[in-house]
Amino acid sequence: MFNQGGLSLEQAPPISVVLRFFVSASIFGLCLGLFLLSSSLELIPSSDYSFDLTIVHLLALGVMASFMLGAMFQMLPVIAGVVIKMPTKKAMVAHILLTIGVFFQIGAFYSSNSILYLLTAIILGSGLLHASTLMFKEVIKIKDHSSSSKGMLFALGSFIVVITLGVVMLLSLGGYIDSSYFVQIRESHYSFGLFGWVSLLIISISFQVVEMFYVTPKYPDIISKYLVIIIFLLLVIKTITLFIIGDSYFINIILSLLFIIYAITTIHRLYKRRRPTSDATVWFWRLGMGLLIISMFIIILDNIIGVNIATNYISYITFIGFALSIVFAMVYKIVPFLVWFHLSNQGYIEAPMMHDVIHPKKAKIHFWLHLATIILWIFNTIFYFPIIEICANIALTISFGWLLYQLIFAIKKYRYTQKNSTKIEW
Repeated sequence: MFNQGGLSLEQAPPISVVLRFFVSASIFGLCLGLFLLSSSLELIPSSDYSFDLTIVHLLALGVMASFMLGAMFQMLPVIAGVVIKMPTKKAMVAHILLTIGVFFQIGAFYSSNSILYLLTAIILGSGLLHASTLMFKEVIKIKDHSSSSKGMLFALGSFIVVITLGVVMLLSLGGYIDSSYFVQIRESHYSFGLFGWVSLLIISISFQVVEMFYVTPKYPDIISKYLVIIIFLLLVIKTITLFIIGDSYFINIILSLLFIIYAITTIHRLYKRRRPTSDATVWFWRLGMGLLIISMFIIILDNIIGVNIATNYISYITFIGFALSIVFAMVYKIVPFLVWFHLSNQGYIEAPMMHDVIHPKKAKIHFWLHLATIILWIFNTIFYFPIIEICANIALTISFGWLLYQLIFAIKKYRYTQKNSTKIEW
């Protein structure tokens, strides 16, 4: 199942490396929910561009980047056989700079202060480039790539592009460099971020994780071998097209069709799994793929006939729902395993079983909270009523709060076992 024939303690980073990112991502998600709730209760203004930028980057960097970097520190040794030296120190540097950088960025958006834009570019850019380049340099050394490790390489390459373009935009907003091509840079930044970094990483991991966790048939070779590189090349072509002719309608349609094919294939793999037990993480995967199909279908319609603003917002909501669904599925698989794995390898006789760390019923509760949040947001977009918006933001806040509680419980379980359980001396 694993690329290197199994995960050893020497390959695995300390559990703190992963949980540090997961906990901070959940806290950022909780802050996002409270921020949106404050807006819907009219406690803070929500009509300006700064508010929208804050929401987008709290989600994209505070939540998604934190979750995905934490997962990468864990998954690279498992899937790609990559061992990052001194992972604790390197992860801490990236985590601190990312966390501080997000707050500086919010301050820059609201104040339009040129110094804050510069500091954000330096701090946030350094933290993200530090993590992404060290991973990229290790993955590129692999001589015999699997579909997953090759996909990770392109996902990390996309992330480096996203970070670089983000730094350029921050410096442009601060007035430090020319901003003549700001619109094209922004479009490329979003494209490589959503369709490159986030989507390609999910696709790459799914090639091995879906089969491994859920005992499904393998993905067709044409998808596992060529999908990631085709999407990456299309993103490069899209960027070039944006700078030359200013639009990329045809490429957007092709990209969307490819993601729909991937989502349908994944749903079919899950349907064919050999252990058809009730599992919340399977529900998250199915929901995520269904939301991806809806999002891409709307993008296709928008590029062919055009859709109204509300329908476009539904596309954004469903794409965010897709990404978060897969992240939640992975967290509920990774964290219980890590707690059991590290305690067992440390020799603790009473190492808790995975369902004792986070019980499957608790993951199912989170699934329904997550689904309710998405439904409420879609309803709020179609039939706007202040009470629906408030309920949607309350559901979002509770969703991330519930996940944070489960992570804290897992950490306490880990520390309690270390303190009170008998340890075998090897």
